[in-house]
Amino acid sequence: MASALLLGVMAFGGAHAVAAAPPPPSVGVMVAKKIPVYQERSYIGRIQATRIVKLVPRITGYLEQRLFHQGGTVKKSQLLYVIEPGPYQAAFDQANAAVTSAQATLDNAKIALGRARSLLHTPAGQQSTYDDARATEESDAAQLASAKAQRETAAINLSYTQIRSPIDGRIGPTNVNVGNVVSPTTGTLATVVSQNPINVTFSMPAREALKLRHEFVTQGGLDAVELRLRLPDGRMDKQVGTLDFTSNQISRSTDSLALQGTIPNPVIPGLGHAKVGNRELTSGEFVTVVVRSKHPRQQIVLPRDAVLADQLGDYVLALNARNVVVRQAVTLTQTTPATATIASGIAQGDRVIVDGIQKVHPGITVKPETVAPKLAQG
Repeated sequence: MASALLLGVMAFGGAHAVAAAPPPPSVGVMVAKKIPVYQERSYIGRIQATRIVKLVPRITGYLEQRLFHQGGTVKKSQLLYVIEPGPYQAAFDQANAAVTSAQATLDNAKIALGRARSLLHTPAGQQSTYDDARATEESDAAQLASAKAQRETAAINLSYTQIRSPIDGRIGPTNVNVGNVVSPTTGTLATVVSQNPINVTFSMPAREALKLRHEFVTQGGLDAVELRLRLPDGRMDKQVGTLDFTSNQISRSTDSLALQGTIPNPVIPGLGHAKVGNRELTSGEFVTVVVRSKHPRQQIVLPRDAVLADQLGDYVLALNARNVVVRQAVTLTQTTPATATIASGIAQGDRVIVDGIQKVHPGITVKPETVAPKLAQG
């Protein structure tokens, strides 16, 4: 009787122990697969207009007119300022009259030279008379040339009374108001900057520049990469630029290489007839320059939180065929705040823990649930 009771107690205790064993923890896993990935790197850059022109007066006079909206768009050859033309028009008219007078004098000298030449071999002709007539004709011709040069100078000065835009672009504020006397020493009246396309300048560490060249040397060099811009508010500009300049020297102070790209900067749709701020990019603006490949490669991408690190390096927690957690060392090519691109350590089809990592460690058995995290690319 006592033995039977003892066996019953042991059986009850064993059943209780089995029932009390905790179930394997649940984790979210994703099946590694290759997706198109653009190779890219980011750098701080500055927007720079392709052309910046400072408008400076080249003559002295009263500023009579300003014919533009400050901050607005101007066209090439558009009239912007008028400096009092009266004195310069008078100087041109005087120079033009001097040309007419000099031409008449020269015409008369030519007639006299012709007469002296025709009489030279007759009893009435003298060599000295012919020589004097010839000297007079040459002197009058020189006077005419001088008068024409002075007229040309007067015409140039008269043209300077109208200041026109040398380029298409956007004009800044005027620095001198109408009614003031301006001269070549006054300084800049206003500045015109070109708008489209526009440049972006940035620097790249020499080590990364060499790596970039090595990666794309078989794909066309600089033609194999494109530029995208992340704006100060975090948005990505819709336009795609090209890398078209690299410096011929590496900076000694920063060990970096200066680069420049060109990117379209069209008018923003929907702004109607806005006179200012109607383009996405402005000269002098800081942006993040994303240098990326034009054509993607097939690579494995994981959520950034799925990649851990310790003193041995980067690793992920994966599952073997028996759902046991294993540690797998990985090598990364590039990372973003959201994703990590795997160069080695994970093969297509491997199951990687992406959710519940804090609950597990290598060697334990888990209950996997497949998830499909979003891995935005581009």
